[in-house]
Parts: sequence; C-alpha cells; structure tokens
Amino acid sequence: MSTTTPEAPMPLDKLAKIYRKMRDKKAEIQAELDTKIAEIDAQMEVVSTAMKDQMLAAGVTSVRTDHGTVVLSTKTRYSVQDWGEFNKFVLQHEALGLFEKRIAQSNMAEFLKDNPKRVVPSLQSNSEYSVSVRKPTGK
Repeated sequence: MSTTTPEAPMPLDKLAKIYRKMRDKKAEIQAELDTKIAEIDAQMEVVSTAMKDQMLAAGVTSVRTDHGTVVLSTKTRYSVQDWGEFNKFVLQHEALGLFEKRIAQSNMAEFLKDNPKRVVPSLQSNSEYSVSVRKPTGK
C-alpha cells in the first residue's frame, strides 16, 4: 500500500512570477502575430480594391472565376450624432428594435447600486472571480 504526502501549495509569490512570465510571453507572441496579420491585411486591401475597381468599371456585381466567385456588395453602417434626439425618435415611433439587444454593463451596475430595492424584470447576472497580477512597485 502506497502512501502519499500532500504537497504544499506553491507560494503566491512564485505563482505571480510564473503568471507574469506567461502573460509577457503571450503578449510578445500576440504582438508578432498582430504585425504579420496587419501586413497581410494591407496586402489584401490592395487586392480587394483592385477587384472592386475592375467590377465597378465593368458594371458587374458578381464574377465567377476558377478560384472563386467575386461578389461586390454595399455595406451601410449607421451611427447617431445626437443620442437625445435619437432616443426621442425611437420612443415617439415605438421603434425599440432599432437598438441592439445588450445591456450597458457599467450603467446597469450603477443603476442597481443606486436602486438596491428595485427588481429589474428578466435580468440575469453572473459574477465570477478573476485574478490579475500587477508589476511590483518600489518599496
């Protein structure tokens, strides 16, 4: 029969050192990848512009090639310049569907803090612990 002795947990100081080293290595790798991806993105933008220009000149929106079908489409993005006016418009026209369905997290936290007795219907929350490690400061 084998007996095992429980191992002492690793000291937090050592865990923090390991964590920071891993985080720094991850950031280094991410920076390298970001640089390489940015180079490829720039090259792809040049090729994309060339395809767009040719298709616009030819007056076509779709071209089948041996290497894939190239499709020219229009993408429209909307933004709001005056949120007060926009909110009035949305309420006046009962057009709540113009908003995306997500909650402003910090605003909701502040609302709940300011209104602790108010129950918000259908609201769910999920809290979890997280750990961060900061560089040591001078002593």
